[in-house]
Amino acid sequence: MPEGTVICNVEEKPGDRGAIARTSGNYATIISHNVDTGKTRVKLPSGLKKILTSACRATVGVVAGGGRVDKPLLKAGAAYHKYKAKRNSWPKVRGVAMNPVEHPHGGGNHQHIGKASTVRRDTSAGRKVGLIAARRTGRLRGTRAVIQKGDKE
Repeated sequence: MPEGTVICNVEEKPGDRGAIARTSGNYATIISHNVDTGKTRVKLPSGLKKILTSACRATVGVVAGGGRVDKPLLKAGAAYHKYKAKRNSWPKVRGVAMNPVEHPHGGGNHQHIGKASTVRRDTSAGRKVGLIAARRTGRLRGTRAVIQKGDKE
């Protein structure tokens, strides 16, 4: 395939039947070929550039169904069916809405955390909720000066 070709369903190893760029609207791009070593550079959907064997097969074009995530899930039933096919991660109950036996943020007469949400890195597994070993907390205030290459004062 020529350089610049948009491809999908790319094999990582020859004969693995396609493993890269398979979700809706995704694609990879061929950057370059090295005929001497039999390798091809491919730009993946993540932006990563990967070197694959030139014997790896791929489908020319883009996977159908692009823009699927742009449409909002308008009702709970839509989210229910979406996550039913994936894993048990829906609905998400907040820790402050739970009882103290179920979550470190649970309990109390009002829904509040009641202590600092930042916890140490070496905290026991059951207590490790909230901001784990946070370097900083709070709003980002002020601007960071960005220094470009070649800008010397």
